[in-house]
Amino acid sequence: MKNLNIILKGFIVLFTCFCSFQKLNAQVKLPQIIRDSMVLQRNSPIEVWGWSSPQEKITVTFNEERLSTIASTDGNWSVSFKKMKEGGPYSMKINGKNEITLKDILIGDVWLCAGQSNMVHQLDIHDVTYADEIANTDYPEIRHFKIPTQTDLNGPDADFNGGSWQAAIPEEIRPFSAVAYFFAKQIYEKYKVPIGLINASVGGTPIESWTSENGFKEFPEILETIEKNKDTVYVNSRNRENNRPYNITSEHRDKGLIGPIKWYEPNFKPNDWRNISIPGYWEDQGIRNLNGTVWYRKEIEIPNEIDMQEATVFLGRIVDADELYINGQKVGNTTYQYPQRRYAIPKNILKSGTNLFTIRVTNYNGKGGFVPDKPYYIYTKKDTIDLMGYWKYKVGEVFEPKAPSSSVKPFNAQNEPTALFNAMVAPYTQLHLKGILWYQGESNSGKPKAYSRLLKALINDWRKQFHQPTIPFIYAQLPNFMEVNYSPEESNWAQLRQSQIEGLKIPNTGMTVNIDLGEWNDIHPDNKKDVGKRLALSALKLAYNEDVVHSGPLYSGYQIREKTIEISFSNIGNGLVSKDGNQLSEFAIAGEDKHYVWAKAKIEGDKIIVWNDKIQKPKYVRYAWADNPNNPNLYNVEGLPASPFTTE
Repeated sequence: MKNLNIILKGFIVLFTCFCSFQKLNAQVKLPQIIRDSMVLQRNSPIEVWGWSSPQEKITVTFNEERLSTIASTDGNWSVSFKKMKEGGPYSMKINGKNEITLKDILIGDVWLCAGQSNMVHQLDIHDVTYADEIANTDYPEIRHFKIPTQTDLNGPDADFNGGSWQAAIPEEIRPFSAVAYFFAKQIYEKYKVPIGLINASVGGTPIESWTSENGFKEFPEILETIEKNKDTVYVNSRNRENNRPYNITSEHRDKGLIGPIKWYEPNFKPNDWRNISIPGYWEDQGIRNLNGTVWYRKEIEIPNEIDMQEATVFLGRIVDADELYINGQKVGNTTYQYPQRRYAIPKNILKSGTNLFTIRVTNYNGKGGFVPDKPYYIYTKKDTIDLMGYWKYKVGEVFEPKAPSSSVKPFNAQNEPTALFNAMVAPYTQLHLKGILWYQGESNSGKPKAYSRLLKALINDWRKQFHQPTIPFIYAQLPNFMEVNYSPEESNWAQLRQSQIEGLKIPNTGMTVNIDLGEWNDIHPDNKKDVGKRLALSALKLAYNEDVVHSGPLYSGYQIREKTIEISFSNIGNGLVSKDGNQLSEFAIAGEDKHYVWAKAKIEGDKIIVWNDKIQKPKYVRYAWADNPNNPNLYNVEGLPASPFTTE
C-alpha cells in the first residue's frame, strides 16, 4: 500500500508538471465567434480576446492600429480597439508564440437572434416557399453565425465548440434562420450597412434555460434547481429515467417487422386491412386511444410520361414519426412530428405503372396520423401526383402505458435553467451588439402567467450580461395556432400573449404582433418573411430612431360607459380600421361573473366601443382571446394587427 501511494504521488507530480508544460507552451487561441468573415459592431469599442500561455505577450493589429498586452497568469488576454464606422473588408493579425490572421472582417450592426424553434427554422426547411429567395439572394454583407446546440449546467462557459460565419449568397444561405434573414434583409436594403446575425436558438426550449443564474435572484425555487443540477450524481439519476411514457423496448414487437415477410415488401399479401383517409388523424377515423404504430399501404399509378429521375414525395406533417417505403425500398424517415416531410426519391425506385407505397407511422401521445391542410403528393418538374384519399391500414403495435414511477423525474439538459445561456450566450458577452431579437414562448405555454416575470428577468439579465443597459430588445408575440375557437373560452396561448405584453413595461423594448401569421395545424408556420419584416419595423423605431409606426394597436386602457365599455389604444398610427371592411369581430364581454359572451364592437375615432345588449353591467372585455381566434380584424391603417388583450 505504501509503495502504491508513492507511485500515485509520483504520477500526480508528473501529471501536474505535464499540464504546466502544456500551459506554458500553449498557442494563442481565439474564441469560436472571432473568425474569418465576422461582423463587428460599428460605433462601439471593438473587443478582441483569447487565451495563451501565462504572461505571454500578445499583439493584435487591426485597421492599421496595433495593440499589445500581456496575458494573465491564467492565460487570459484582451484588447479593445477604438470605435469604427461601417465598412470593410478588413483583416486582423494576432501574434504571440504563434500567429493567426483573420480575413474578410466587416464593420456594421450585430444582432443576437435567440429563442426556440421558430427562430431556429432555417430557410432550408422552407425552401419551397422561399425557393426564389434562396436561388437569387445576393447579400454577401449579411452574415449569419449559428451557435451549435450545447449545454452546461455548472456555470458560464468561456467558449463553445464549432460554428462559422456564412454569407447570404445561394451557396451558403440555406442554414440561415429564416426570420433573422428577412429581418436583416429589410435593414440592409434601407441602410446598406453590413449585418451580422448571431443565432443562438434551440427548438422546444423554455425561457428559463436561456437566463443566467444571476437573472434568477428573485426566483428562489429556480435557484434551488440550478444548485441541484450542479451535482453530477443527481443529474445522472434523472438521466437514467425513460423519457417516454410507454414501454417501447424494440421495433421487433411491431407485427409488421416480425414475420418472414415484412409489411412493406412488395410480395406481402395484406389481409383484413381497413380503409383510412390521408390526410387525417386515426382517432378521427375509427381508431380509439391508440398510441403505437400504424401501417398505411396504397398502390400508386405513375404515368409513363413523368420524369421519375427527379421526384420528391411531399408527406405534409405526420404525428409523430414515420418511415416511407416505395416498392419495398426505404426512401426516408423522420423521428418527430414537427418537420415538414419532403423525401427525394432515389433513382430507379419509381417505375411506370403500379408502385407500392407503404408508410409506417409511430405515435406516442395524442392524435396520430397525417396532419390536414398540408401537401401530400409526388412532385416532379413536369407534374404532380396526388397521394390524398383512401389507403389501407393495419395496426402494427400498441404501446403499453408505463407504470407510474416514484423516482426522480427525467429531464433534458437543454430544458434546465441556465443550461443554454451558459453554453450558447455567455461565451461572447464581451461583444457589442446593436440589438437583440427574441422569438420564444411556445414551451412556456403550460404556465403562461409565470412568463411575464420570466421575460422581464431575461431582458434585464441579458442587458447586464452584455453591459448594455438600454440595448433594444425586440420580441415576437406568439401567432395563432391550433383549432379555431368559435366560442369565448380560456386559452393558455392567449394568456401567454398577455404575459408577453407585460415585457413592454421595460423601456426600449418592442413586441411584434403576429396573430395573423400562424397556421392552425403547424407550430412552425411557413410565413417567416412577415415575422422578420415586423421585427425590422420595431428595429427601425428602437435601434435606428426612425419615425415609423412599428406596431399594431396595443390596448392601453378602458372606461365603462353605462352599458358599453370604451377601449383606448396606443400605436394606432393613422387610425383604427377593420381589415376586411366587415364588423369588428373577436370581442367578448363579461360582467362581474367573468362569464364571457361575444360582443358587438365599433370604431369611434381612436377608440373601440364594445357592448352586448344582454350584459347590463359590463365590466371586462377581451379581444382575440383564443389559441387561434377566428377572424381578428382590428388593424391600424398601416396594416398591422392589434394585439390580443384582456382588460382584467
